[in-house]
Amino acid sequence: MRGFPWSEAMAFGFGVMRLSSREFWGLTPRELAAAFGGAGGHGRRGSPPTRDGLTEMMRRFPDEVEHG
Repeated sequence: MRGFPWSEAMAFGFGVMRLSSREFWGLTPRELAAAFGGAGGHGRRGSPPTRDGLTEMMRRFPDEVEHG
């Protein structure tokens, strides 16, 4: 039996989701599995976002923050 994929979980949490250590380690196993996109975090993913969904995510989480 394979152990929990901590390397993959941390790479996803820190690299993709850009969570702080506090945020990552504060997740429950269920929340971490949901972030991975599938039951139990076994790599199953949902469908890609719609154009409207992507536009909304880009509005809420811009790549660059305006200072001013």
